[in-house]
Amino acid sequence: MEVKVIGAGLAGSEAALQLSKRGIKVRLYEMRPVKSTGAHKTDKFAEFVCSNSLGASDCTNASGLLKKEMELLGGELIQIARKYSVPAGNALAIDREVFSKTVTEKIESDSNIEIIREEVDEIPDGNVIVASGPLTSEKLSDSIKQFTQSEHLHFFDAIAPIVEKDSIDFDKAFWASRYDKGEASYINCPMNKDEYEKFYNILINAPKIELKEFEKNAKFFESCLPIEVLASRGVDTLRFGPMKPVGLVDKRTGIENYAVVQLRQDNSAKTLFNLVGFQTNLKWGSQKELLQSIPGLENVNIVRYGVMHRNTFINSPQLLKPSLQTRKRENLFFAGQITGTEGYTESIASGMLAGINMANYIEGKSLLILPKETMLGALTQYITDENHDKFQPINSNWGIVAPVELPKKERKNKKLKAEYIVNRSLEYLNSMI
Repeated sequence: MEVKVIGAGLAGSEAALQLSKRGIKVRLYEMRPVKSTGAHKTDKFAEFVCSNSLGASDCTNASGLLKKEMELLGGELIQIARKYSVPAGNALAIDREVFSKTVTEKIESDSNIEIIREEVDEIPDGNVIVASGPLTSEKLSDSIKQFTQSEHLHFFDAIAPIVEKDSIDFDKAFWASRYDKGEASYINCPMNKDEYEKFYNILINAPKIELKEFEKNAKFFESCLPIEVLASRGVDTLRFGPMKPVGLVDKRTGIENYAVVQLRQDNSAKTLFNLVGFQTNLKWGSQKELLQSIPGLENVNIVRYGVMHRNTFINSPQLLKPSLQTRKRENLFFAGQITGTEGYTESIASGMLAGINMANYIEGKSLLILPKETMLGALTQYITDENHDKFQPINSNWGIVAPVELPKKERKNKKLKAEYIVNRSLEYLNSMI
């Protein structure tokens, strides 16, 4: 018995490894480098495209709880991510090159996994996990559309620029994490009011890359908006978003600035840093002008400019069960961002669940359907809820988990609420193991 896994991104790689360690043969299809997506830069598996961060690491954050659940359920990629993490305060960020190289080598050396470097034109027969990602090829998209009997939904994902650390002026920039939590692992470029207004005027007047015709009706995902879209909502929007100065004080001056641009470590050598929240679709010349208007980045060397690409996801509430099995074909599963699970951690988690459940299906076992008391259960049940009117991608958050009952006087205590949810989830998962 074998399983065909379509796509060797984060979800597909995780699914393949889950199947293999259960003794199931896998044929893993990846079209790169035969055919590129336009956003990927390498032919490696599990490549991080937008940023190198998997989000919060602490369990008292929704994304952190999801990571802990993955570890308890035997997630493979989360272990590799922990091993090759780089400093990022309370977040789990990785050296993306080393991470992808390690995942690729692990899969290539796995005797249960056969790698096939070619484009898949249509959904194959047999046991299949489709983890083709948000940049699914046009031919496979058409096949999925025929199978689902429905149109795809679209939104945009934008990628932030990466710069060289040695080209940053540390007479102006300073190291800190917000509220001094964890290590001082972010580079911060402070702005006064005049500097911010100059930056803002450059941004709102900068020319953008024209969208292709097929992209013009697509939708933005709210948590990954291009910085120019955020700026269009008002002059102070950025100061209350990715450029908020709260909790970031330069100890050399003791000043809380008008706005702050943060940069996060992108590789383990600490030579490259990406601009936090600076996803953009500005033309490259405009990006250079904009970045070099930021104090500390006047002479910065940009090693990768920001780009924006279309993401594709299926109407999961009408198509999938909480097990990630399709409603109309029991040996077909979907996983990853194509299901509407937004975020790197969420993609890996859905690939893990799809791999576990495909193995259970083949072995005649009950499929794993986690309750809303767990973060992964809440996530999968949310994206497969048939009551959705207008389905949009979502990432892990406290709002989707089963509500908790706290005494009235403690209901506004967010920390206590998070701790209760975490303990409830971990108790449930530990009882399963």
